[in-house]
Amino acid sequence: MQKINANTRTTIILCLGALLLAIVVGIFTSHLLARPILKLNRASVAIANGHLNTFVPNIGIRELNGLANSFNCMAGQLSDSFHALTRSNEELEQRVSERTYELQDTLKQLQCTQAQMIQSEKMSSLGQLVAGVAHEINNPVSFIHGNLEHVTNYTDDLLNFIQLYQQHYPNPAPDIQQQAADIDLEYISADLPKTLSSMKTGTKRIREIVLSLRNFSRMDEADLKRVNIHDGIDSTLLILQHRFKATTQRPEIKIIKQYTNLPLVECYAGQLNQVFLNIISNSIDAVEQSNTARSIEEIRQNPNCITITTSLVNSKWVQIQIADNGIGIPEEIKQRIFDPFFTTKPIGKGTGMGMSISYQIIEKHSGKIEFTSTFGQGTEFIIQIPCDCSIPASDVQCI
Repeated sequence: MQKINANTRTTIILCLGALLLAIVVGIFTSHLLARPILKLNRASVAIANGHLNTFVPNIGIRELNGLANSFNCMAGQLSDSFHALTRSNEELEQRVSERTYELQDTLKQLQCTQAQMIQSEKMSSLGQLVAGVAHEINNPVSFIHGNLEHVTNYTDDLLNFIQLYQQHYPNPAPDIQQQAADIDLEYISADLPKTLSSMKTGTKRIREIVLSLRNFSRMDEADLKRVNIHDGIDSTLLILQHRFKATTQRPEIKIIKQYTNLPLVECYAGQLNQVFLNIISNSIDAVEQSNTARSIEEIRQNPNCITITTSLVNSKWVQIQIADNGIGIPEEIKQRIFDPFFTTKPIGKGTGMGMSISYQIIEKHSGKIEFTSTFGQGTEFIIQIPCDCSIPASDVQCI
């Protein structure tokens, strides 16, 4: 029994030792197998969180090492696909941005074109109206002006006849003397020639205005035509003459014209006159704005002035300079002067299309337009238009 008990104890101890050894071997084996699996799990979680550059290192177990290599290959392909997708997305965003910019630019051009068409239609309608009114006025005025010469001759003949009658009959009948006294024959004889001369001057002035209106509208000159630039400027000044006159707020705006001998310029005369009209109108607005902070006496000491100078540059360009001593242009808006729809005028007083259309008209003539301005001192616009100096020069005028 003692041997049996000893064998039993030995057997139990051996069993316990074998169990303990099995447990230790099992724990070691589990750690050996679980550690690579945990690495794979951590790598999977990292990739799921967006860390696509995660790779599983060499495990050392052939079967698991093959699985790790497959995982690394999959991760590499996934990273390449993601980067390719990112690049495609960036390219798509770039294309969308470019297309959006193109659409915005196209929309802006369409709006500008629409505004220009409306403005051109307005100017065309105004030109037709001006040309029609000028034509209708010209006929009766020409009739009156032409007949005034005959009336003047008839009047001179009648006055000479009366003087001759008075020389030969110094003492007419009492009724004739009374009638001569009643109508003040002596005053009529002296004043009638002056009245006819004034009427002749007035009709001449009306004819000049009509001619200027026709020159400004240029309805019969839709195509390129060789014209005298000075005529267009003078016509524009005549159209704006009412704005130069003195008002209760300011004295008269002084216009200084410094004209040089210029060749005839091949251009769209009506459109070029529109440029002059826009720039000179803005100059008038600028000098009037500068008067808001000055008294009448200050304005008289430093009067409002617009100077128009023409010259020939390098025998290739006709240059027109329009300068004023107005309020000037602030530095922050100089870059936007020629932008469509940009205006500093109150609502209802400006469309923001005048300078933009002027810029495009000058470009249409293959010319250049630029400006210099100092805020508080004034602005000068410089227009250059190509010319052919073989065309005879126009007359010089300096006023």
